[in-house]
Amino acid sequence: MMNLLRKLTLIAGTGAVALGAGHFVQQKAETRATADVPGVVVSDISPVAAGPGDVAPSLPPLAAPAALPDLPPQDLAPVAPQADVLAAADPDLFDVPVAPSLSVPGIGAAPECDVSLGLVPQPGAMIGISLLAPCHPDQRVVLNHSGLTVTARTSASGALLSTLPALKALAQVDVIFAGGERVRDTVALADFSGVKRFAVQWQASDAFQLHAFENGARYGHPGHISSATGGMSGQTGTVTLLGDATVDLPLQAEVYTFGAAAKTEIVLEAAITQATCGREVLGEAILAVDGSVKISDLTLAMPDCDAVGDILVLKNLLEDMTLATAN
Repeated sequence: MMNLLRKLTLIAGTGAVALGAGHFVQQKAETRATADVPGVVVSDISPVAAGPGDVAPSLPPLAAPAALPDLPPQDLAPVAPQADVLAAADPDLFDVPVAPSLSVPGIGAAPECDVSLGLVPQPGAMIGISLLAPCHPDQRVVLNHSGLTVTARTSASGALLSTLPALKALAQVDVIFAGGERVRDTVALADFSGVKRFAVQWQASDAFQLHAFENGARYGHPGHISSATGGMSGQTGTVTLLGDATVDLPLQAEVYTFGAAAKTEIVLEAAITQATCGREVLGEAILAVDGSVKISDLTLAMPDCDAVGDILVLKNLLEDMTLATAN
């Protein structure tokens, strides 16, 4: 079991959340444990030599050829040179048509560039994504579903297999390529009834970590769920990390799918790093309940860089968004 020691101090006047009701807590000195083709066999070949008794039979001598009779000499007309013969001939006789060149399909032809996108429903109200884009190999693409937006990378052949947590029963997914080309598909999810999800998304180094605490759980105890603590006994919900962080300008997200817990608290953390200190960090929070999706901006004013290594903790986001949706 993870042994987590946390020293938390309220931060006053150093940050703001776009939701207007989140609490910032600065954490100091955190110490959370968190065919072959078979070889062709050549038979042994033994040379056979003729023995002393194996002498070829002698053949009778050939008869001498009969003498040819003498013929009287005849006058022979000189033969014209070949050039003169060709020049005197009908030129149409040598006008031979040239056979047209043959075009073999697949040789030297440009690759087919049609883009194909297929969506299939998967268990747990998940969307299975299958993309074929042969003219977009090894490229950054953006996946968007009802405001949930993350990056992915195609393979060397331009293919992509991925999944997204559905936020709507009739799920539409857009795939956007670097040049602005877009392909879209829709799939219906039969097991979507009762699905409730909370997500946070960000760009590049403006990273957040989502933690869910079910039924009053504490850090590192059963019921504390994050993308790093999947599989702990006693949990009912799950947190899924989405997005390829290796592409240019990566877009990532963490999504919590609510389970059967009677009460769940959502907490977001933002680490103070050299890339984020002394500036605003931006993100979005998404709440999806039975197909209704609410998106809110997150804006954090990070402390100066002498606070690198600390963590900002945002609380009450779920309550604030629930109230905003109700109103």
